[in-house]
Amino acid sequence: MENLIGIPILIVIGVFLLFQMFFMVKQQTAVIIENFGRFSSIRTSGLQLKIPVMHRIAGRVNLKIQQLDVMVETKTKDDVFVKLKISVQFQVIRENVYDAFYKLQNPHDQITSYVFDVVRAEVPKMKLDDVFERKDNIAIAVKRELNEAMINYGYDIIKTLVTDIDPDIQVKEAMNRINAAEREKVAAEYEAEASRIKIVAKARAEAESKRLQGQGIADQRREIARGLEESVDVLNNVGINSQEASALIVVTQHYDTLQSLGENTSSNLILMPNSPQAGSNMLNDMIASFVASNQIGEQMKKDNEAKGITNKKRNKPKPPTEDFEY
Repeated sequence: MENLIGIPILIVIGVFLLFQMFFMVKQQTAVIIENFGRFSSIRTSGLQLKIPVMHRIAGRVNLKIQQLDVMVETKTKDDVFVKLKISVQFQVIRENVYDAFYKLQNPHDQITSYVFDVVRAEVPKMKLDDVFERKDNIAIAVKRELNEAMINYGYDIIKTLVTDIDPDIQVKEAMNRINAAEREKVAAEYEAEASRIKIVAKARAEAESKRLQGQGIADQRREIARGLEESVDVLNNVGINSQEASALIVVTQHYDTLQSLGENTSSNLILMPNSPQAGSNMLNDMIASFVASNQIGEQMKKDNEAKGITNKKRNKPKPPTEDFEY
């Protein structure tokens, strides 16, 4: 009866030991096997076998590329506190799994310490603007220092990136105000330049307009003078002298003016003086004044000719006297 009870116990123990003999290792993973606390072997992916009680799994090492984000707060050369987010991508070297497992207790803390050390050594040499412009230099410096330090522990630093630069909130507000002021300055310069172009264009247009207007008036007056000259020549050819021709042209222009004013219903005409009788005689007086001036001119011409003859007679030299001898 006691033997019957011991058989199931042995079966259970056998099954338990059987399960302890086999274990599974996932892809991109390495398993450290120890023999009574001493390193025995490294097992890779697949179904593996170990001796129960004698062998045990000491740990598992991830062979994938891992990323560690480190936030570092430091001060720049111009005394501005800034937070930098450094992303470190690293991987355990397959040939150095033993070093990666046994040499470092906590690799993340080790990497974080080196990142802090490098960033706080590089950023204080730069001004805030240089930190934004030269962030790749910071990433390169971090990668170089980490590679030199972590390669001895079986870790390979794949890439380091400065993924975020966050200055103090007051500094960011000041930078935004500076940026806004600079843009407003540029906008004002463009607006002033546009206004200047408009003013120059308007002045040029006005100058060209005045020049063309003056040229038109000059051409108009030239044509009027040429027409008056031709009219006087025509009147002279029919026996009318210059004074009479001028009076006739004035009379013609007077009636042309009256006709033009009459064609425009919205125009007003004021004749000075305001007496109807004087108004009717104004044209006759104008003609009479031209005739009188003509007569006066003719009389002055005759008087000048008469004076010229008299002066010639007075200035005529006397004949020389001859002395006779008796």
